[in-house]
Amino acid sequence: MALVCDGGRDRRLLIIPALFDEANRMRRFCVQLMRELDRHGIDSILPDLPGTHDSLEPLTRQTLATWTDAVASTAAQFSTERVVAIRAGAALLGAHRGWTYAPISGATALRQLLRARLVASREAGLGEAMEALTDEAHRSGIVLAGYELGPLMFAALATHEWVPPDNVRTIHQHELGGAGLWLRAEPGEDEEQASALALLIAREWAE
Repeated sequence: MALVCDGGRDRRLLIIPALFDEANRMRRFCVQLMRELDRHGIDSILPDLPGTHDSLEPLTRQTLATWTDAVASTAAQFSTERVVAIRAGAALLGAHRGWTYAPISGATALRQLLRARLVASREAGLGEAMEALTDEAHRSGIVLAGYELGPLMFAALATHEWVPPDNVRTIHQHELGGAGLWLRAEPGEDEEQASALALLIAREWAE
């Protein structure tokens, strides 16, 4: 499934969402971004990665490779010319050109999820340890922030480091103003940031 803003225009952008808990926090922002892009004459597509949101695929069977393939398939289906990848969604860029917004590696995203699990564990008096959680995840998978990750996904995230491709421009948070929405405890939106990101993409598209 995907959210689609399709006016049949030449400029068509695929939005690769942030991953896991950050995807939930930034979903409304992505919808705002699509509206702002529409005002600049840019069509946009926001896919549900397999195993997430309305997808019927089991998350436990997914890895970064299956998600990267899904992104490529969506780009081909909708004939998108460029992409913008948000946060750890940058791990799914493949050979696409365009932009990344505040990118982080899969390994960084995984560390954040593990730390959140340990904090919750301590608050519940369970006393889980990082080494034991990691061993469990490599053997049989693990549930982090409500996401049931299989061992292949865990291993792929753990070894993924972000190296910016030559055909991708990194957009930093300070260019949009304010704090990143992924830092909030609950899903949020920011019309000014969405407008700033859409304007930046529209201007740089023509360069």
